[in-house]
Amino acid sequence: MTDRRVVAHVLRRLTFGPTAAEVDAAARDGLPATVDRILAPAPTVTPPSFPTPDRKDRQAVQDQVSDGLAWWLGQMVIHGGSAAEKLTFFWHGHFATSVQKVRSAGLMLNQQKTFRRYGPGPTGPFVRAMLRDPALIIWLDGQKNTRKAPNENLAREVMELFTLGVGHYTEDDVKAAARVLTGWQVDRAAGTSRLDPRRHATGPVTLLGRTGPLDVDGFADLLTRHAAHVPFLAGRVWLRYGGDTPMPDSLTAAGNDVPAMLRALALDPAFPQTAGHLVKQPIEWVVGAVRQLGIDPAKGRKQLLAGLRGLGQLPLRPPSVGGWPAGEAWLTTAAAQARLRTGQALTALAPAAVQHLASSVPQERLEALAAMLAVDGWTDRTAAVLTPAAKDPRRLLAIGLATPEYTVQ
Repeated sequence: MTDRRVVAHVLRRLTFGPTAAEVDAAARDGLPATVDRILAPAPTVTPPSFPTPDRKDRQAVQDQVSDGLAWWLGQMVIHGGSAAEKLTFFWHGHFATSVQKVRSAGLMLNQQKTFRRYGPGPTGPFVRAMLRDPALIIWLDGQKNTRKAPNENLAREVMELFTLGVGHYTEDDVKAAARVLTGWQVDRAAGTSRLDPRRHATGPVTLLGRTGPLDVDGFADLLTRHAAHVPFLAGRVWLRYGGDTPMPDSLTAAGNDVPAMLRALALDPAFPQTAGHLVKQPIEWVVGAVRQLGIDPAKGRKQLLAGLRGLGQLPLRPPSVGGWPAGEAWLTTAAAQARLRTGQALTALAPAAVQHLASSVPQERLEALAAMLAVDGWTDRTAAVLTPAAKDPRRLLAIGLATPEYTVQ
């Protein structure tokens, strides 16, 4: 790869859809400076606050969720040129929590505050915070976990899906961890959690090879210091940022700090060879297009939400505690049709982008389209489809958004 293609590849993977100007700047600055810039600490972002609605008032809950989602989409567009916003979405898919059960936009956005505060650092403090997170406690039935009636959901998933992976704990570990996590209750109005001593099981436990008294922080530390934790987390990072090729050793060498893993990934000599091996998730596809086409997300709110719904990925609503699928699951015939429909809707919201293409002569529009969409180039097969559409800039742009080169990065 040329240097320009390398930095464009890094931007496509670590950020939400680089604009042509961002690719130009990265090509001028070079790879190390570009990686430093996109991984720089993000400015503090404060999600909106919502009063706690009556859970029986379905419309009030739904309206708040829509407002919260629209706010987050706006943040993805505004701050999408840095790695931090995409990392926030990574953590949302990792600690997959759905508002359909939590039924509170406020609690979901409070969880996002935790992602933003702790997600860019070591996982020890982060897991401590997540075990106290009200939305996660509700989502995984933590409120039902008492000394008289232990519930193992949170204990099991925090080991299996969040920190260690299958095969690195036993059923006895699950039972012991559930005892450690008994008694945590959520105050929905205050948006907080607290330990109720009357519901909490005391006494020593044997957990992950350690016997003795253990509290929630001690449990978090056991998880994040376990030999399986860093390899497991590196594998999850590679799945979302690297693709289906073998993971380089540089990720696990970075330790239990995901931004450090992303730096190692971006600078690894083998990383450019992963180009064309990672299917964009719908949120990456939509937010990237909005950024590249210069669309105002507030004015296109209805179309953006409809597009994400049609593509099968609405933030705040992962389908299960396992999060969203990856890879070829997003390449169905129905998904291709949905991308084309959504591309047409986005193009209608982007008159300036259409005019920019129109200002080029038809023979140069494919090259102009590639630059606009941060695509390195078109295969002969794709070019054969795009060339007849070059006479109509609006149609050309809509088709370009649905091409394999734009869908697979």
